[in-house]
This record gives sequence, C-alpha cells and structure tokens, in this order.
Amino acid sequence: MTEKELIEKITALAYKLLGAKSRSEKELRDRLLEKRWDESAAMQAAVDKVIARLKELRYIDDRLYAYDYAHSRVAVRPLGKARVARDLARKKVSRQVADEAMNLVFDETSEENLIDKAIERRVRIRGTPATREEAKKLFDHLLRLGFSYELVSSKVRRLSRNATDE
Repeated sequence: MTEKELIEKITALAYKLLGAKSRSEKELRDRLLEKRWDESAAMQAAVDKVIARLKELRYIDDRLYAYDYAHSRVAVRPLGKARVARDLARKKVSRQVADEAMNLVFDETSEENLIDKAIERRVRIRGTPATREEAKKLFDHLLRLGFSYELVSSKVRRLSRNATDE
C-alpha cells in the first residue's frame, strides 16, 4: 500500500469517527492507530499527517472540544469540577486545556448554584433527609457528582439543620 493510499484510508476513517461524535486529538489518534494497515512507522507518520490536516481545517480543536464537552455536561446535569475534570481526563484532554475549559464553564455557572440544583433535584425525588443515614446518602451522592468536600459538607449540614428546625 502506498503512502497516499494509506493517508486516504486513514482520512476516511477519521472523517467517519468525527462524524459519529466529536473527539479530542489524543482520542482520535488512538482510534486511528488501532487499525493496522501498514507497518507501525509508516502508519504513525500517516496518522500524524492526517491529524495535522484535520487541525488545519479546525475539525480537531481540543480547547473548543473541552469547553463544549464541559459546558454540555454541566448544562444537562449539575456536576462539580472534580467530576468534569475526571470526565475530560477520560476523554484524553490535557490537564491544562481541561483546566482552561472548566474555568470558563464554572465562571458562567458557579459551583454553588450547581450544587443547589443537585440538592433540589435529589430532595424532590427522595425528600429532605430526615435521618443521619439519609443525610450520608445525600452527602455521598454529591461527592460522586464531583463537588468539593467542604462545599458538600456545608450544604448538607445546613439542609439537615433546617430539616430539624421545622
């Protein structure tokens, strides 16, 4: 297989993968390298050329991808910074790019507002925690959503205090 044919095949696969869903550069590179059409050195060089061309065409932009991903995750479901950071790391976005994206997203919507929405949603479904066990379950749920320990602790304590006052 010639280099030109290899690049055409890899380009076609890249368009197919990007057509299905947007991906980070690293995520796309890993998927393209899964296929073995040629010896690894030629394959690596061809994938590098395809990635460079896709970046030139702005089909791949990790900063935009990270922002869009974080923004859509937070818009659909109230999540904390730790959870969004974990999800972006799983998507193979660099830590620096992920931090920039999270700063933009959490400047738009504060983590405090998001945790209030998460608590409101949980209380609407399960009711206000009346026992220590229920408060612990809410506490654990909020930690899994990625909110900081201090924020979760203060919110759950305040909610439990208000529940006992009534």
